[in-house]
Amino acid sequence: MKLIVIVLMFLYLYSLAFGVFMTETFRLPAPFLFSFPLILLFREGEKAFLYTKELLVFSLALLCYYVVGIGDFPSFFAILINFTICLFYFNYFIGTNTARYNLSIFVFFLLLGLSSLVLVFNNYYEEVDGLRALLVDDKVLQSPAGISTTQFTFGYHLAAFAPFLLIYTFLFHKPLFMRLFVFLICLVLIYLGMQRSVFITFVCTISLFLMLSYRVKAVFFIAVAVFFSVVFYNLALKNDTNSRDNIVAKNINNDPEFNRTLLTSENLKIYSDYPFGLVFYGKNWSDVIYRNQIFATGITSHNAYLMFITYLGPFLGLGLLLIIYRGVIRIGYNALKEIRNKENALLICLCFSFIAVSINAAAHNGWLLSADGPTLFLYFSILHSDKMKRSPEYNHAVIY
Repeated sequence: MKLIVIVLMFLYLYSLAFGVFMTETFRLPAPFLFSFPLILLFREGEKAFLYTKELLVFSLALLCYYVVGIGDFPSFFAILINFTICLFYFNYFIGTNTARYNLSIFVFFLLLGLSSLVLVFNNYYEEVDGLRALLVDDKVLQSPAGISTTQFTFGYHLAAFAPFLLIYTFLFHKPLFMRLFVFLICLVLIYLGMQRSVFITFVCTISLFLMLSYRVKAVFFIAVAVFFSVVFYNLALKNDTNSRDNIVAKNINNDPEFNRTLLTSENLKIYSDYPFGLVFYGKNWSDVIYRNQIFATGITSHNAYLMFITYLGPFLGLGLLLIIYRGVIRIGYNALKEIRNKENALLICLCFSFIAVSINAAAHNGWLLSADGPTLFLYFSILHSDKMKRSPEYNHAVIY
């Protein structure tokens, strides 16, 4: 029985982390197939449904954005299914069982680590593309990357994984040599990952963590990190023979036409023309970009928040965002006030990982409201941690 639970949990989290939904193999949503037995047969007793407000708000946001705004009904239903399954998984399968909660987090980040390992091999062996296609049951579009079809999708894996791993070594008081070793691993993964946004999120997240944890001493840690980064790059990475597939080469060879700053400024011009949101003018994206040189091909600004507000405007858009993120902001703020409290260590790791993927969404289309796997899991894991601690039935039960 215990083995069945673990296997089904692994398969569900695998489908969530890597965006395996409906493929040639799975004619029904894969997350539903793997989570349904867990929710139905292995639920944690008769639990009340705790996520009514979240379900209603997400449904409204998705309806306004994907149906009213974009007119994309398939994406609306697919994303709503993913959201519903994920909150049912936390509400009914995990419940107040800390063993299941902790194991879910361990398995999820283990999967993200596996994706990072695939990236490393993909940088040096083109044959890994075939393995990647097999692992996601889909056609690989970009290389090198991890267990994903594109580099952008993999960027979210790395944005969540790297800060979590490094901050974990600090909060759980691992030896200094292990912290340095993990830091160098993160540098290698970011270097090979070819995602500049991940580098920015990593720097911002780790710097924020150090400043909140060590205050003035953080300057010393940041200086040491910069020193080791420079030394490690010059000794180990600078002479990498695979010169095309790394973040430095990508930055040098980047097409200026698709510079994120230019894309954002062009999106802001469109927003200034339609300040109340495209939905209130009866417009969609294709209606407002046809004269724009940069957006002529239909490309977006690659800023998930800006696109959301461009469609729904400052009142409806920002209002929905505030309601959606209010819970995790409150939980994160309360946890960070006691950042040295050992009981909050895992939650703080999750919070900083969520901060990282949230920053990453400012340079990409994937985010919470597109049911991006790492973002969605981190969001509900943070919310559920608080709900577990507030429950009178909070316990340390075994896995089944």
